[in-house]
Amino acid sequence: MRHPTAIIHPGARLAEDVEVGAYSIIGEHVEIGAGTRIGPHVVIDGYTTIGRNNEIFQFSSLGEIPQDKKFKRGDVTRLVIGDNNTIRECCTFNLGTVQDRGETTIGSHNWIMAYVHVAHDCVIGDHNTIANSVQFAGHVEVGNRTLIGGISGIHQFVRIGDFAMVGFQTRLSQDLPPFVTAVGNPAEAKGPHQEGPRRAGYSDVRLDMIKKMYKTLYRTGSSFETAKQELTALRGQSAEADEDLNNMLGFLAKASRGIVR
Repeated sequence: MRHPTAIIHPGARLAEDVEVGAYSIIGEHVEIGAGTRIGPHVVIDGYTTIGRNNEIFQFSSLGEIPQDKKFKRGDVTRLVIGDNNTIRECCTFNLGTVQDRGETTIGSHNWIMAYVHVAHDCVIGDHNTIANSVQFAGHVEVGNRTLIGGISGIHQFVRIGDFAMVGFQTRLSQDLPPFVTAVGNPAEAKGPHQEGPRRAGYSDVRLDMIKKMYKTLYRTGSSFETAKQELTALRGQSAEADEDLNNMLGFLAKASRGIVR
């Protein structure tokens, strides 16, 4: 289960059944939970915690110091990865920085394809599908159940809401609200994203509210502040639709970079 060519620091804490492939290197401050499989030629270093039942493919580098000139050797920052993630070949996830939250966080049940880079202090939620060669700059926040198309670039400090969808080769430099599809360079909103919510079991009432929210934000011609007021006025149609409205309004309240429009 642990190849004889693998180098595992005696201080590393690995659950008994963790598999480690040939020529992989596990650093002193790494902790890995039960059921996780590490492929060959993987490097895991820094103060990195990885949960249960993850599969990490060859040539990935997790927990290396951030690509940030302000980072100083000796700064204690972290990378935390949850459970049941698939991390394909050649991914690079960096530690956080002391100038921000000090931690880069990957949630659980994410499907992360090859060559994805997650820079310092990013927060990636749960159940996301991130295609090949997506590049997240520092401080990016991604919600839950998003779809992010291959070869897309996400600018630093950008936020992506729940169930948002980013098209292939998109340059995203402003926040992308929940349930919205964006495509292009630069990104433009192209419609509501309903297929993901539908697959997640959303009712017709909730799907209808997604369409109403999109129309209010993008098709009424209202200013951003007026659109928020109009969204607030949609409350009261159903408890579950209000949940999605509150999600949207909470996201928009923090949109300091502006949103894709």
